[in-house]
Amino acid sequence: MDITVAVDAMGGDHGAHVTVPAVLRFLDRHPDVNVVLVGLPDALETELRARKAGIGPRLRIHPATEIVTMDESPQSALKNKKDSSMRVAINLVKSGEANACVSAGNTGALMATARFVLKTIEGVERPAIAKMMPTATGGETCVLDLGANVDCTPEQLLQFGIMGASLVSAVQHKDRPSVGLLNIGSEEIKGNESVKAAAELLRASKLNFHGNVEGNELFTGTVDVIVADGFTGNVALKTTEGLAKMLAEFLREEFTRTWWTKLLAALAWPVLSHFKKRVDPRRYNGASLLGLKGIVVKSHGGADQMAFYWALKQAVTEAQSGLIQRITEEVSGQLADLAARPDASTAAVAP
Repeated sequence: MDITVAVDAMGGDHGAHVTVPAVLRFLDRHPDVNVVLVGLPDALETELRARKAGIGPRLRIHPATEIVTMDESPQSALKNKKDSSMRVAINLVKSGEANACVSAGNTGALMATARFVLKTIEGVERPAIAKMMPTATGGETCVLDLGANVDCTPEQLLQFGIMGASLVSAVQHKDRPSVGLLNIGSEEIKGNESVKAAAELLRASKLNFHGNVEGNELFTGTVDVIVADGFTGNVALKTTEGLAKMLAEFLREEFTRTWWTKLLAALAWPVLSHFKKRVDPRRYNGASLLGLKGIVVKSHGGADQMAFYWALKQAVTEAQSGLIQRITEEVSGQLADLAARPDASTAAVAP
């Protein structure tokens, strides 16, 4: 099945200078994908001409007259930028002209606009930002929420667990992905009241609930899905990004300290090159806005061409997997099952 992706070509720190060449590279390697570049036509045509490319059967331009800036408030973007490249791209998903949307634009504005235009799946109170993280086992763990919802109820954390498990099942083809709840300890007595109540709901659900996991298990591959509120998840994400940058800088400094260490660096280049590729954060670019009635993938605002390429790949993979239908069915089924249990309150599991 051919997939059509609507790209907010003006979003992010670099706009069309990154999105257009990334799209051209992606189209060259994926003949079953079509792309709609959404943005200022003159700017997009200039970028295409600079790369000796043009529109065709698999690539077209859809005009938009406004751009959401990276520092613009979600309220302003939603109220005042109704013809922004971001909103027009999301509208194409709503109308069915595109199967997914990818944007490197303002995260808050993207979430607010996507939620307003697409609405949430029945049974989902709030969408969550989910991202695949590399693990020491060579696999990936889905972590959510990464910043969309600072404060979460136990019921919302349960919904995140269902959506995360659905995502892993869809894109990694795992029947019963394991789910962990990020906490300050593995014991059941640990955590605040909201987290402990969420653990009870997760344990009572049909999910393959592993139990609590700690921050040092983010990259061990202990579980397939890690659930957290947006505050905790975002702090964990930014901490790991900062640590990765620091370690990379330490390595660069040590290998360039003297002529001898430079020689050692040259000898170790094959190993260093493989290591860099294995942990390259660009290969994990693309966070999914789960819980919406449409696929929206958020690229890092500072993404380069390779990183945006991987965000496109994430969107296409989700569209091909039937993710929205899977989440819809799982949320409906899981919440109905919990509500039907004699020891469960309907109010406790239904939004």
